[in-house]
Amino acid sequence: MSVNDRLRRLPSVHELVAQADGLVEAEGRSRVVHALREALDQARQAIRNGDPPPSCEEIIAMARASLQATSQGHFTTVVNATGVIIHTNLGRAPLSRAAQEAMLAVAREYSALEFDMATGHRGRRGEAAERLLCQLTGAEAALVVNNCAAATVLMLATAAAGKGVVISRGQMVEIGGSFRIPEIMAQSGAHLIEVGTTNRTRLEDYERAIREAEGRAPGIGAILRVHSSNFRMIGFVEEARIEELVRLGERHAIPVLDDLGSGALVDTSKFGLRREPMPQDSLRAGAAIVAFSGDKLLGGPQAGVMVGRRTWIERCRRHPLARAFRADKLTLAGLTATLLHYARGEAEREVPVMRMLAMPKTVIAARAAKVKQEIGDWLLANGLRAEMVDGESTVGGGSLPGETLPTTLITIAADSRPPHEILADLRARGVIARIHDDRVALDLRTVLDDAALVQRLCAPAASA
Repeated sequence: MSVNDRLRRLPSVHELVAQADGLVEAEGRSRVVHALREALDQARQAIRNGDPPPSCEEIIAMARASLQATSQGHFTTVVNATGVIIHTNLGRAPLSRAAQEAMLAVAREYSALEFDMATGHRGRRGEAAERLLCQLTGAEAALVVNNCAAATVLMLATAAAGKGVVISRGQMVEIGGSFRIPEIMAQSGAHLIEVGTTNRTRLEDYERAIREAEGRAPGIGAILRVHSSNFRMIGFVEEARIEELVRLGERHAIPVLDDLGSGALVDTSKFGLRREPMPQDSLRAGAAIVAFSGDKLLGGPQAGVMVGRRTWIERCRRHPLARAFRADKLTLAGLTATLLHYARGEAEREVPVMRMLAMPKTVIAARAAKVKQEIGDWLLANGLRAEMVDGESTVGGGSLPGETLPTTLITIAADSRPPHEILADLRARGVIARIHDDRVALDLRTVLDDAALVQRLCAPAASA
């Protein structure tokens, strides 16, 4: 049979729709028609590659699978057993129960987003979160936007549009997703002035660039420091301290802008990690604006936080880009609830990221022993064996690169199955793990609910 003859044997969309009544009722006619057309296109390509024409049932099954994948999409919930606390590919920081409830409340009902309940007049969006940020960091003023990249663009556009911005070559970082600091600076309208070398930039390098630009258009608009959140240079390295940059800026009436990236409101050295730069430190040093993320070490929803001097924050608030970058009601509700945990001194108990950072290895080992016992029948039924071994968890999310926390792993292996095959089986059950010493490893530091992990592993594959 020729290719054309096989193609002519394919059913029409009308015929397929008539046999997919239940699917049409569940998904809507237009969505089903679109999915069936895509399935037919795939069938035609397969036929041209030499395959026989599929049956109506097979085409409808292809459309059904496509519709289910679209419905669930990237919002399928998973168990993070990788030990990477702020896992960018898995949605970064899980939210506290209070943050979840706050976001659900403003999604379900109307809210006083821009309404002053005391006066009955228009209020300021994000005022509650901003007050908490000032309380926690000591800033004069604060502004919340939709992510840290937006915060960086906004503060550069406000302070240095059309002017030069002095930055160390060692801080010309890529922040993920191919977004690079030079490109972000270009979008703000600022002109890049690189100083120093990749590994060493001294204060005199900044000063030389400022002197050379004095009296010449367009001049210097700002000094920018960017924290290398997602990598670490060691060895023969040097960089100017934020205090030195501020003093230099004051001598020349140039503001210092500090992009901390992840940003931590608590001292991470208390968890046995290197101390991550804190916005409080930069503000005490005199930085005009400090920007950091809400969904990394802070442990809240995706947001860009800007704190600093009132005059500069208010200028950012009035900039036309501020409206384009503003945070929505869900973000502000979740962020405010998260900040309240810090203000009440309960972050290590209530904010999942903080709780994971603070969790002792002894607690993880006890949990791992219990989980290993509870999945014993599943292991036996699938020809798997498990052991408990020492390991390391990582912070992730562009935070504290190279820093790890001691943990206890449950490693899983089989004589006849390679690790990547076991990983794929776990993914099919919604469990994301990692490879450790050529074995699949479950790290319970990042598992929010041990019972949910056990249920996913032990449930029949079709219902997992």
